[in-house]
Amino acid sequence: MIKTAFPKACAALLVLSLSHGQAAAQDAPSPGAEGGAYVRTVDAPFDDVSFAVEQGITNEGLVIDLTSHVGDMLARTKEDVGGARDLFAHADIFSFCSARVSREVMEADPANIRHCPYTIFVYEMADEPGKVMVGHRTYPGETMKPVNEMLTRLVDTAVE
Repeated sequence: MIKTAFPKACAALLVLSLSHGQAAAQDAPSPGAEGGAYVRTVDAPFDDVSFAVEQGITNEGLVIDLTSHVGDMLARTKEDVGGARDLFAHADIFSFCSARVSREVMEADPANIRHCPYTIFVYEMADEPGKVMVGHRTYPGETMKPVNEMLTRLVDTAVE
């Protein structure tokens, strides 16, 4: 289990680090942007925002397969890997799938299986308490439009 979860957490961390720079420049970039991320910023307690994301996912009848506590992992391993500073006050990634949306995008292009499961990240930077970033990576191509729309709707609902 650890061997398969660790690469996913690392990939998700990369998305987090890339999206943070993007979020500073603009809130909620285009959901169809190639290789980008859709990010919203909210001034609210992390636990409230994280709970709203979790509830939004489950309220649509979706099952969260994994919640990666990336912030805890980085804090716990900081000294072991030579980390110089605390990055996140909190950082979680929710992984899940939608049978309906996945069927739609994979019937359009079976190679879209490479994008499943889908994720929504929630984080608060250590040096910016109270400012919570919520978002998802944007998937390329017209066939992935239904996934981008679903994830964007979930993020927008969570921050409202």
